[in-house]
Amino acid sequence: MKKGQKTGARALVKALESAGVEYIFGYPGGATLPIYDELAHSSIKHILARHEQGAAHMADGYARASGKVGVCMATSGPGATNLVTGIATAYMDSSPVVAITGQVATSMIGNDAFQEVDTTGITIPITKHNYLIKNASDIPAIVEEAFYIASTGRKGPVLIDIPKDVQQELFYSHQSRKINLEGYKPTLKGHPGQIRRAVQLIKNAKKPLIIAGGGVVISDASEELIALIKKASIPVIHTLMGKSAVPNNHELFFGMLGYHGRVAANTAVNEADLIIAAGVRFVDRTTGPLKTFARQAKIIHIDIDPAEISKNIPAFLPIVGDAKNILSQILKTIPEIKHDEWIKYLQSVAAKHPLKAKLSGVTTPNIIRILKEITENPVVVTDVGKHQMFAVHYFPVETAHSFLTSGGLGTMGFSVPAAIGAKVAVKNRQVVDIAGDGSFLMTCQQLATAVQYNIPILVLVMNDYCLGMIHQLQDVSYGKRYQACDLDKIVDHAKLAESLGACGIRVTEEQEIAPAISEGLSNGKPTVIDFILEEKSNAYPMVTGKSLLEYIE
Repeated sequence: MKKGQKTGARALVKALESAGVEYIFGYPGGATLPIYDELAHSSIKHILARHEQGAAHMADGYARASGKVGVCMATSGPGATNLVTGIATAYMDSSPVVAITGQVATSMIGNDAFQEVDTTGITIPITKHNYLIKNASDIPAIVEEAFYIASTGRKGPVLIDIPKDVQQELFYSHQSRKINLEGYKPTLKGHPGQIRRAVQLIKNAKKPLIIAGGGVVISDASEELIALIKKASIPVIHTLMGKSAVPNNHELFFGMLGYHGRVAANTAVNEADLIIAAGVRFVDRTTGPLKTFARQAKIIHIDIDPAEISKNIPAFLPIVGDAKNILSQILKTIPEIKHDEWIKYLQSVAAKHPLKAKLSGVTTPNIIRILKEITENPVVVTDVGKHQMFAVHYFPVETAHSFLTSGGLGTMGFSVPAAIGAKVAVKNRQVVDIAGDGSFLMTCQQLATAVQYNIPILVLVMNDYCLGMIHQLQDVSYGKRYQACDLDKIVDHAKLAESLGACGIRVTEEQEIAPAISEGLSNGKPTVIDFILEEKSNAYPMVTGKSLLEYIE
């Protein structure tokens, strides 16, 4: 190597260092070994996942908990395809991840070479942008572009595919090209005229309502949202992804709307005359049948992605921009307003329709209630299923970025690796994973990563020996004809955890719940508590085959 030269692999590692990367979650392979050789001389810490899907979820959990870009890496072929589910999960929930994949040598691309797949072709629908790098001199600029794209506008994953010969190619630093992002200019500030119209609509409303979506959390707009709620006396509800947008003990907070939502929240949607939807996608689990959603309301739709506005629900007043900026602009000009009668009405509905789950015994809601009593503002990560819905309703959160879940894609297996990534990001906070027995088994091998790197997460497995949400759907919609949802009493999750080097605890009695959780939080080790649930209770409420309006009536 001549003076002033570097390899593509070295250029990549240096570019990642310049981007502020502290951790890479990955799994090596032949097509990425030049990069791994350079990482040995880098300040970047590599965390070895036990499956590439886990690496992607770790990077995603790291990004959601920290607000920074998470980075994952895999080799070509099956390594890259194993990342796909994690990349799609990040894409659906607008999480900033940069995925780096190895690729076969450029001379072999298209020849069906060993471990070759068209990685960029596969990931076009699930990334904000992707790259197949042909020249090593392009690497520094592409890495800078990738991080900028992932972390600006509507955040999301970007993939960089690098052939092995490009990683080994030598080039002179002065050959590097400059970044070029022509046409990529996200709108951040709302149009002043639309802001004025929004303020006037809010002033004239008798029954206003705010729906807080994941965009509020991602843009760190909670402070502005809380101030607006207080100043204009507007009730607030949230989507699944917007749960941590506002403290759940706020007096104007009425919970989650939608198929698994609270009666008061769905009532508010049906009776509001104005809805301010901030960072909301209006997906089917939120709206129910589109024709019956919020029929009496004018909708102000605030979103950084113009493609989301009026995509599913027509917006009366669209405002494109960052939620933090727009809410701040509205806050500056909105006067103090009172809606006492409207608020008292919703409070009466909430009092009339409390959550109904059993808060005693070894039940998921009771375990979550006890967890809340013991922990102080942890980061809660959930998997996907009944336990996810119970966690939404029974674990009130206090601060943003404190409730991480796979909302858009609904990825079973998300929580264990995502919790590992989150704990790496927020070392000074407790990270608790609430999982089902089915979802836990999908990525339980990642516990070995937590053990190897001493990452003390607490995993609570809600074990009813079945696929709980499938059982619930078959109970509600298929005449109790249960098929392919019985997991049988085969796995002892506590012993499984111990076999992977973690601490395992099994709980069968209510009096064991609190001591087990306390032990798991204080022992400084990755810990799994296997809760043997005493009954198969449905997540409340469950709306299937009905509009939200019909459910309220």
